[in-house]
Amino acid sequence: MSKTMQITASDGSFSGYLALPASLPAPGVVVLQEIFGVNYAMREICDGLAANGYCALCPDLFWRIEPGIDITDKTGEELKRAFGLFGLFDVDAGMTDIANSIAALRKRGACNGLVGTLGYCLGGKLAYLAATSTDTNGSVSYYGVGIDAHLDEARNIQTPLLMHIAGKDEFVPPSARKKIISHLKDNPLVEIYTYPQRDHAFARPGGAHFHEKDAALANGRSLSFLQRALK
Repeated sequence: MSKTMQITASDGSFSGYLALPASLPAPGVVVLQEIFGVNYAMREICDGLAANGYCALCPDLFWRIEPGIDITDKTGEELKRAFGLFGLFDVDAGMTDIANSIAALRKRGACNGLVGTLGYCLGGKLAYLAATSTDTNGSVSYYGVGIDAHLDEARNIQTPLLMHIAGKDEFVPPSARKKIISHLKDNPLVEIYTYPQRDHAFARPGGAHFHEKDAALANGRSLSFLQRALK
């Protein structure tokens, strides 16, 4: 079952796509979007999590720029718009919205109070930052862009963090990947998997770099992690 959920912020309110499992109450996952908004791919991810027993909420993190962004990476015009949105996005405000989304999902009767975060691309960085600055019960980061600039915040990680790193990520240079892995590999709360031959967004069906086998491997690892973190 899916529906729209409203989340309150100090400066307004914003919506999110909510998918619920058949059996309730259940643990929750706040899904953190790519630079294309709460689009079909993000809604499909929420639906998949719901099918696996989670209350999955994807909040509209671009709402201050323009509510309801729903685009793809299929055309040059859409890509240009997406990168423009990325440039306008206020990370600090976004992290406040994520904290509010976690709190709102916890308060819903459908949720059992345990809530994790899971994100892709921009959302992958935000998932890492959620592990450092929110009360998420666990966080999953898929090929986050820009994490290397926030490694000093790793000292604040209090709950488990799973990271999927693409070995040929066009948006995360080798030096950045090496820095991230070197800085986090000895943290007992951090679990890192690398996919040496994969490019950015390898886990998104329909994407230019989608790789079915490694996407399935990464997603299986994510589900196992969420099961442990949200038990």
